[in-house]
Amino acid sequence: MSLQVDYFLAPQSPWTFLGHARFVSIARAAGATVRVRPMDLARIFPLTGGLPLPRRAPARQAYRLVELERFAAHLGERLNLHPKFFPVVGDPSARLITAVREHDGADAALRIAGAVLRAVWVEERDIADPLTLSALLRESGLAPGRLDDAQAPAVQAAYDADTDAALAAGVFGAPSYVIDGELFWGQDRLEFVQRRLQAAGPGA
Repeated sequence: MSLQVDYFLAPQSPWTFLGHARFVSIARAAGATVRVRPMDLARIFPLTGGLPLPRRAPARQAYRLVELERFAAHLGERLNLHPKFFPVVGDPSARLITAVREHDGADAALRIAGAVLRAVWVEERDIADPLTLSALLRESGLAPGRLDDAQAPAVQAAYDADTDAALAAGVFGAPSYVIDGELFWGQDRLEFVQRRLQAAGPGA
């Protein structure tokens, strides 16, 4: 029996970008159901011991860049270590991903999430700008009206609820994957996610 994965992501996270395409491939290969759940790290961090990047110790900031470069090279991914539009507020794009999920389903939400992540970390685009988000919808083959839908109170409520669900699941960073109550934090844990899903596959 296939499992459901709660995919807690932050659209401004480089680690979410580095894991996104691999996670989508792993989930599809396993026949897993994915719930795409953008979350607000500005709420998560203060409650779980995390710090925004500018407030981290210089040694941690420096090592983050080493790890990003190392993983990007290992995975064969293009990634700008110092993108033009970063730090960037993730809320507008998170609400857009949520609106797409609510109206168009999980596959469409995964598609627009991938486009948003690539926009930040590869394409030097501002994901806080409505014009950028509108263009990403068009490029992803999605309805332009989703940008208006993202402003609906119900979408904000869903975004808040997903952040609450992340906290309840013990999530403290992005990306995080929760399978049947078991938490996997970070794109470097995707091998374990794959094993967990395969163990629940046909004949397991």
